[in-house]
This record gives sequence, C-alpha cells and structure tokens, in this order.
Amino acid sequence: MSHLPGPFQPLPDSARLWLVALDAAPSADTRARLEEGMEAILAQWRHKGHAYQGAFALVKDRILAVAEPELASAPSGCAIDAMLRKVRRLVGDLGLAEVDPAASVLVDAGGLRAVPKGDLEARLQDGTLGPDTPVVDLSLYSLGDLRTGRLETPLARTWIGRKFKVA
Repeated sequence: MSHLPGPFQPLPDSARLWLVALDAAPSADTRARLEEGMEAILAQWRHKGHAYQGAFALVKDRILAVAEPELASAPSGCAIDAMLRKVRRLVGDLGLAEVDPAASVLVDAGGLRAVPKGDLEARLQDGTLGPDTPVVDLSLYSLGDLRTGRLETPLARTWIGRKFKVA
C-alpha cells in the first residue's frame, strides 16, 4: 500500500497506529457521518492537558485507521483507551459493527470478509481459503507498517498457515 490517504501524509512512519475493521463498508451517508465524528473525536483528543495530533482514514472502505505520532514514543494508555472508547461508541451509534479480531480473521477473498476462527479449517478444506489468500493484520503497530504494505499477508505466512500446515 504505497499510497495512503492524504491525512497520513505529514505523519512519520513511526506514528502509532490503531485499526478498527468494520463488518461492512458504510453507505455514503454513514461514511460522511463517520468521518465527521472522527474529525470531532481527534480534534478533542486530549489527556491531562496534552492535545494529541491524530489523523484517520478509511482504508479499503472498511478499516478505520487512526495514527498519532507522539504515542509511539510516549504512550499514554489512558489517552489511547479514551480515544478507542469514543471511536467504538461512534461506530455503534452509526449502526456499524466491528470485526472482533479475537473471534474472526479478516481476509480479502474477492473482497474483505470476516471468517470466524472456528470455521478456518472448513474454509481451507473446501477451498474458500488457500495459501495465497490475503489475511488482514489488524495488529499493525506503526503507520510505516501500513505504508510498506504489511496490512495483508498471504495466509500461508500467517499463524493460520502454521497451525493448519498450509504451504
């Protein structure tokens, strides 16, 4: 992913990154309301008198990416938790749902979709998923990881490939 949306351009590769995957792409109206809400959340992002300089973008129409440059070197769990609570509240208020990375894996098999972890073996056996199926890594830590294309990894090179011996 060599080109990211404009809001990330001024941020360094070291900027801390958070990814929230939506179970479906929002409609144009909902997307506009999501963007307005995110702008308000980030404009008010403060903790103990310190204002953070976050930016956001909707990546692949379903992954809300938030980046902030200072929190990589001077993390504040309280500031991060407060921001994520507000983002999750906004997502829910808009009638959107998140993909729970503890319960599902997001894959790009002809479009993004969540596959419950309990269904992975069956999807591998029926051929729905294969060694080259891109798996989205929602645990990326830095904006640089997103910029260098680490958002997706072929299934065979992930924990899924190791667990199910997919070559």
